[in-house]
Amino acid sequence: MALPKESGAGLFEVPLVIGVTSHRNLAPAEIEPIRQRIADFFAQLKRDFPEMPLVVLSALAEGGDQLAAREALAAGARLIAPLPLLPHTYSDDFLDEATRAGFEELRQRSEVLQMPLLPGDSLDDISTRGEARDRQYAQAGVFIASHCHILLALWDGRESNLLGGTAQVVRYALDGVMPGWIERRRSERAVLNRIDESIVHHIACSRIEADGTVLPPAEGLAPVQARWLTQEGEHDVAAGMQPEFRRMFRHMREFDLDQRRYREEVLAGAGQHDGSIIDRLFAAADVLAIHFQKRVLWVIRSIHVLAAATGIAFVAYSDLPANVPLQYYAIYLFIALFAAGLGVAWLARRRDWHRKYIDYRALAEGLRVQRYWRRAGVTTRSPSAFAHDRFMQKTEVELGWIRNVMRVPSMERIDDAPVPTAPLAAVISEWIGAPGGGGQLDYYTRKTEHRSRMQRTTRRLGQLSLWAGFAIVLFLAVAQRRIGSDTTGLLLALLAVVGIVAAARESYAYRKGDKELIQQYRYMRGVFADARAKIDGEPSDEGKRKILRSLGEIALAEHSEWALMHRQRPLDNARL
Repeated sequence: MALPKESGAGLFEVPLVIGVTSHRNLAPAEIEPIRQRIADFFAQLKRDFPEMPLVVLSALAEGGDQLAAREALAAGARLIAPLPLLPHTYSDDFLDEATRAGFEELRQRSEVLQMPLLPGDSLDDISTRGEARDRQYAQAGVFIASHCHILLALWDGRESNLLGGTAQVVRYALDGVMPGWIERRRSERAVLNRIDESIVHHIACSRIEADGTVLPPAEGLAPVQARWLTQEGEHDVAAGMQPEFRRMFRHMREFDLDQRRYREEVLAGAGQHDGSIIDRLFAAADVLAIHFQKRVLWVIRSIHVLAAATGIAFVAYSDLPANVPLQYYAIYLFIALFAAGLGVAWLARRRDWHRKYIDYRALAEGLRVQRYWRRAGVTTRSPSAFAHDRFMQKTEVELGWIRNVMRVPSMERIDDAPVPTAPLAAVISEWIGAPGGGGQLDYYTRKTEHRSRMQRTTRRLGQLSLWAGFAIVLFLAVAQRRIGSDTTGLLLALLAVVGIVAAARESYAYRKGDKELIQQYRYMRGVFADARAKIDGEPSDEGKRKILRSLGEIALAEHSEWALMHRQRPLDNARL
């Protein structure tokens, strides 16, 4: 499926994906005002996020699905149609020939995703109306709700027991629960964790009953009334999208802009992969994470060097004898260095380097797992989604942008029995590898050794500072009556300088999280080593895939913890 619009060869712009769920029997008198509401909604999104291409997921059912699909095309959006049934069977459910003709026209203008048969069902089972057919409709609703970034719901606001109906799709989008649906992929998250990036744009509507009676929206709702729905409740549409969701989509837009801004670096990284959507997104996230990591390290080093130099300048002004050349000017050097440190910290905050480094690294690691699972043909425990279901679930709404990006390539696959895209042995070698032989096992081995050396250096410098300070104090205690005040002043200044250097080094190690990272690297090295040993002893490919699935889930959880730990250590809060 050709999902995206590309901004130049090799680059992939992450779209803003709008899912559609709607009643079929809209009241005729409300169709035109609802159409205008939908048009206004798409226009507002284009004004708020002009750099992001729009993608609309609609099952093209009669009523609101087709209405929204037409407005999406008019707004220049890319239309993707997850169809619950084969087209000729699906159109049998439409009431009249005009609706069938509209479906066929829209189908020709959209990218069709044919939903697979659910386990245990056959084409004969879904050929007539009944439970099996309802489950197919529910599957399409679950797919749309799972893969969109915003769900557009043309809904009367009433609860319903109709499997896969609009009310249940809205509930699934917000809470991860659909009664009667065989999949419970998000039920634990819905019960135990209220942090979720799901948001619904609800347009209230009336419905026409079989006998022609107009059934108005639920109590408290007016026809064509619009509102935002989140897990926290409802929000007035006039106030605009909630700030945390606006930030979430702004981060997605910034990811697209950074791909363009550092185009050459991203293209160089993308050239090492096979060109699929997930490979290009992984390459972009990985390249950008490395880019901003370098910026962050430069800032941390600069701040600590400047802080140490600032302390030394003040010591020179306060403790050195007045006859030392230029000692008087040390106070001006102190002011200049302090201002430079504030300037570096301000620049980092202004450019958002720290946040981008952490977020892009988390995104890259999530996509890494998703990518290797796909290449190895690892099955999911859910036919509706992929690795984004297990990643960054216990974070604030703002970080939902990472999961939103991961939703995009997962729209390519809708089958729970994926076909491997690479030999299993090659995937294992590339992903896990061996010490000294590449892969994540080699990476974590090297990183553990490197960070351990850095930590030993920090510890030794601290010990050296301690003993040097003790030696200076001991010397002063013994010889203070035989040395002059100038010499005493010089030794006290040296004592302060040694302490400042050691403190700066200790703070630098803390800002980088050396101790925590050593523990994480050792843990992940052990996880990958254990996975490698188990895979080498597993005779069947299916058994090896189960190990890879467990390995990926552990990696996703660990990277979430890493991202949260580093987000709690802003650059401008150095512990000096």
